[in-house]
Amino acid sequence: MARAAGISATTVHKLWAANDLKPHLTRTFKLSNDPQFEEKFWDVIGLYLAPPDKELVLCCDEKSQVQALERTQPGLPLGIGHIQTKSHDYTRHGTVTLFAALDYLQGKLISSIERQHRHQEWLAFLKKIDKETPKHLQLHLIVDNYATHKHAKVKAWLAKHQRFHVHFTPTSSSWMNMVERFFRDITVFLRDGSFGSVRELESSITAFLALRNARPTRYVWNAKGDEILSKIRRAREAMETQMEGQVISKTAH
Repeated sequence: MARAAGISATTVHKLWAANDLKPHLTRTFKLSNDPQFEEKFWDVIGLYLAPPDKELVLCCDEKSQVQALERTQPGLPLGIGHIQTKSHDYTRHGTVTLFAALDYLQGKLISSIERQHRHQEWLAFLKKIDKETPKHLQLHLIVDNYATHKHAKVKAWLAKHQRFHVHFTPTSSSWMNMVERFFRDITVFLRDGSFGSVRELESSITAFLALRNARPTRYVWNAKGDEILSKIRRAREAMETQMEGQVISKTAH
């Protein structure tokens, strides 16, 4: 870029810094194509902004493919003059799926650790939620569009348990589900671990869950809905403009 613009590399870096440009960094994202995006968006965040009185809002999802990884060598602990270390290679011992329902107002978790990830496990988890919540309360479950959540047997069970109200996030919008913040935290916790078996992994997850329920962490939705929708519209417009430019460029050639 410096050569093309006829300026020094130092000047280019200064211009990038002055305008907060970081061309060496990228991050993934995907705009939802859900035709009911705004309707579902407000339905979900409405539960965060104004939770129904004397009803439970449960942010539910499953974290699949949680790996039991055993480091090939023990790492060195953090000390003066050196950082904590861990070996780059590991042995895989299998995976588990963590099902979690986060009580939005209280921060407590209902959870289940399973070896498989099918509609049967999801249905069993719904039954656990039913068992572990007060029967007189209505339950609002925020879930994504994974196929297991919409299986015919799941729908049939929900039809018979009418205190369950399912609120689907828009497609490609799992970021709206607050349980994802808990999954982020447990991912960080497990990242430094070394597990010689799936059972060791399960024990570590169980211990973490017990600690979190003893001292619940509440994740609060603070973002303004109108501002989020405005950003999404701008991103969509920019993407459409870019795609139009690519079409014109190809046509010109």
